Amino acid sequence: MSKELFLMRNHSVKRLALAGLLCAVAVVGSMFVTFPVLGSKCAPVQHMVNILCAVFLGPWYGVAVAFVASLLRNLLGVGSLLAFPGSMCGALLCGLVYWKAKNLPATLAAEVVGTGVVGGFAAYPIAVALMGQTPATLYAYVVPFLISTVAGSILAGALVFAMQRSGAFKSLHATMEH
Repeated sequence: MSKELFLMRNHSVKRLALAGLLCAVAVVGSMFVTFPVLGSKCAPVQHMVNILCAVFLGPWYGVAVAFVASLLRNLLGVGSLLAFPGSMCGALLCGLVYWKAKNLPATLAAEVVGTGVVGGFAAYPIAVALMGQTPATLYAYVVPFLISTVAGSILAGALVFAMQRSGAFKSLHATMEH
């Protein structure tokens, strides 16, 4: 096996391992840190994970982690179908923003807009068609999703800033790149 092929496989294994770890954090976090708001189960740890995926793995891994975590949460009975649009929209938007801008505050804001606004609107048809709910308005899930994602974004911001101060941020980024 050539050295380049070995390094590419090693890089992929590291990224998959971190994605799996972050998926586990999202699922386990949703078992212990959730709160109901207007018919949705708010799980701020998922939003923290979305931002960590955006920063360390990129948008596509972020969407995949959000999907798998939402699926596992639903299979374990600790999530709802509304987890899919909220977490996946937030993961995609914050992942794209970090990928293009490399700016943490913009990434935190993108998670809030992606989950709270885009995901909140996307949850309406799922609630009506698949869950039999009849929300009063199209934006019924925007407020609960915003509450959850703001809490998760604050957690992620504090964690990433602490990692930057300690040097762990650069170390993890270097590990993921090589």
